[in-house]
Amino acid sequence: MDEKKRTSRIIARLKRAYPDAKCSLNHTNPFELLIATILSAQCTDGRVNLVTADLFRKYRRCEDYVNAAPSELEQDIRSTGFYRNKAKAIQGACQMILERYAGRVPETMDELLALPGVARKTANVVLGNAYGIASGVVVDTHVSRLAQRLQLTEHEQPEKIERDLMKLVPQRDWINFPHLLIAHGRTVCKARTPLCADCVIEQYCPSSMK
Repeated sequence: MDEKKRTSRIIARLKRAYPDAKCSLNHTNPFELLIATILSAQCTDGRVNLVTADLFRKYRRCEDYVNAAPSELEQDIRSTGFYRNKAKAIQGACQMILERYAGRVPETMDELLALPGVARKTANVVLGNAYGIASGVVVDTHVSRLAQRLQLTEHEQPEKIERDLMKLVPQRDWINFPHLLIAHGRTVCKARTPLCADCVIEQYCPSSMK
């Protein structure tokens, strides 16, 4: 079986297993998703959602973040970790969005990558989940781990993993595929103790502990 066909069968089975898979960061608009994704670096989505529940009530627009005292914003996001760097990135991104895009989060990869604190993962999250634009494949720790276990890539660097996945996964599935892998990684294909006996794609996994 060639790799594209194997990948398609993996996707089909995961879709049946996780029909409701979606972005787990709470947001109501592209701006909130951008902030939440910046905060999610080295932090769980659950923790980010706890923080943004209050944060998004306090800071509603770019101006609110830009005008905040850095020390106050740092305290508001402290529990997400690396809070000084994240606060600086958020304020820098908001300043640029105000100056260049009149307060609207841009809709292209190049424009998003120009924002402080935004790399391809964050840009792909925003483009795919806020705007429905499939510009690439989100690669987080779950996607990276499962892509390697499934031997969809031989690489460890996110950018190289993404390129490999973009070659194998149909573009129509670029947005949803990471959600499927994340759901599977959280429930079955866990980092330390994968539950291979419960895996719906076990027959397509070269790493399966049969």
